[in-house]
Amino acid sequence: MKSLFQLGVLAAAAMAYFAPFASAAAADEHWVIQYQYRDVDSTLTLNDVSFPDEIHGIACGYTTDRKGKDTPLVMVTNDAGNTWSDVKVKDPCLSLFFLPDTTGWMVTDKDIWYTEEGGRNWTKMKNSPDNVLRIWFFDHQHGFATGREKHVFETKDGGGTWAPLPVAGTAPGDPTYTTYGDIQFSRLNGIISGWDVPPTKGGPAWMDPTKAKAARQVPHMSILLQTKDGGVTWKENDSSIFGQITRVAMNPLEMALGLVEFKDEFEYPSEVYRIDLSTGKSELAYRDKAHAITDVRLFPDSTRSLLAGFETSGPIYRSPIPGKLKVLTSSDNAHWTEMPVDYRAVAHSAVITGPDDKHVWIGTDTGMILKLVAE
Repeated sequence: MKSLFQLGVLAAAAMAYFAPFASAAAADEHWVIQYQYRDVDSTLTLNDVSFPDEIHGIACGYTTDRKGKDTPLVMVTNDAGNTWSDVKVKDPCLSLFFLPDTTGWMVTDKDIWYTEEGGRNWTKMKNSPDNVLRIWFFDHQHGFATGREKHVFETKDGGGTWAPLPVAGTAPGDPTYTTYGDIQFSRLNGIISGWDVPPTKGGPAWMDPTKAKAARQVPHMSILLQTKDGGVTWKENDSSIFGQITRVAMNPLEMALGLVEFKDEFEYPSEVYRIDLSTGKSELAYRDKAHAITDVRLFPDSTRSLLAGFETSGPIYRSPIPGKLKVLTSSDNAHWTEMPVDYRAVAHSAVITGPDDKHVWIGTDTGMILKLVAE
């Protein structure tokens, strides 16, 4: 079976998404900085932010001092992000997952940690699988973990034991270079996205801008593992495409968004595709040379979609200098409206979180947390 993101299908689906579109609600909404790291002797990098409900939030990452020393950090809020408290942890967090209560999991380079207190205290789980990047739990017992080297694991006893998911190993490609980077569920529908990308020679494009566009980006293997029965059975789809499917968002309305990110050699920094889960068809939803999208979000029982990323500058999309934070909204995944954002907000990467489309936050790798405000 061909991947939902196969180039031939996607290229034929391009459409005029630049047409103006705005709702009255969106016109009154804007993003304000609720938290900004202000220590003059260090910087804060946020890797993930989670708001399982409209009051409780958890953010994780690490601080870096003037000597380059990194210190892991978790922050928690119990008042909808107005104030944050620091929590010391042993390892830098890569990603978070929380149930709609105080139960959550934190993935680090070495282990998976567990909390029953909304992130205020963490316990290292025994028998954590290796090379995990992201995790997803249906309830306190049943969950999945995805990561490097073709690793996907399933637990049915709350992480006491983990079993490899056999279908993950059937995808083509060298396990050394194959990563399953994201996992998303909406009720019984689930998608695990991954890629097989061998290492390339040379440093990042910003180190030698004169060669950035001269280098030719080649396609590589993209992988999707899909289930429609809550993970009981899975199907593996793969195809050779440009870019990497780094994020997937889903909602119960049989809708999904897939984010494809590209290297600096490509014509666009990113593309977003909308996927009809009932038919499997996909169409180009958004791309713009001026905007590098880093996260996509859908919400339960809502037609709203959000994109977050940063404004690019010149031919080098990903330079050491952060770009202005950009957020776009749509009700049909075809016409997008850029939302007002505090002019001080900048980022190389942004993540969107929130329990519904009225209570939404964005965390940046530059140590900022913004809240959606309607006035």
